[in-house]
Amino acid sequence: MATDTTTTTPKPAPSPRAVRWWRRPWIAPLAIITAVFLATVLPRYVGLDPSRALLLTGEVGDRGPAYYPALVTHIFFGSVMLCAAVLQLWPWLRANHLRVHRWSGRVYVAAAIPTGLAALVTAQFPAAGPSQRIANTLLAVLFLTFTLLGFRAVRQRRFADHREWMIRSTAMAFSIVANRFWGVALVMLFVPSFDGDMASSPEALSAAAASAWVSWVVNLLFAEWWIHRTPKKRVRAQKAR
Repeated sequence: MATDTTTTTPKPAPSPRAVRWWRRPWIAPLAIITAVFLATVLPRYVGLDPSRALLLTGEVGDRGPAYYPALVTHIFFGSVMLCAAVLQLWPWLRANHLRVHRWSGRVYVAAAIPTGLAALVTAQFPAAGPSQRIANTLLAVLFLTFTLLGFRAVRQRRFADHREWMIRSTAMAFSIVANRFWGVALVMLFVPSFDGDMASSPEALSAAAASAWVSWVVNLLFAEWWIHRTPKKRVRAQKAR
């Protein structure tokens, strides 16, 4: 009986450089949105002038001596964190410049911890009542938890777990950006005649409280879908078996 000695040369794994930017079309818009967000927020705090702080109602002094230092800490470290997060989410950078990816990850974690701790302080001074306080406190706690679990996973070389926890962490980090959209959308939906004065509109404050919840809950749900989705290539491979 003849033996088939023909050998099949295994196909080489595709190079990570083959992944072109248009295969990840969301990274450029994300970077632009982040840049625009930071450009509109940061100038209010660079001069450390409490009167320029962006507040829904009242003055900075009405919130106690701890509020403004915590707010500035949250803004400054949070700005660094968001920039590092954009780099972390860029697949081309991770595939082609692993060292930069690792260092941006360290910067992200180092900035995320003071950002989250400061958020725990600012959350206790809500403009829109107890509902907003609970939403922002839960956001800060979950954000810190996800970030620390992701950091522990990578230290233990559990890279799959690290990826999942950091996706959740970045989803929570970008909830502050999403909050700008949801806040405007909910106010326009529930208070069409809103004149811009939050203090005189209980409905607008309720919309702001709802936005505090929606901004991170929707992001977290999207993150869970992204983590547990089945890519088309995997579906085709399963059907072929």
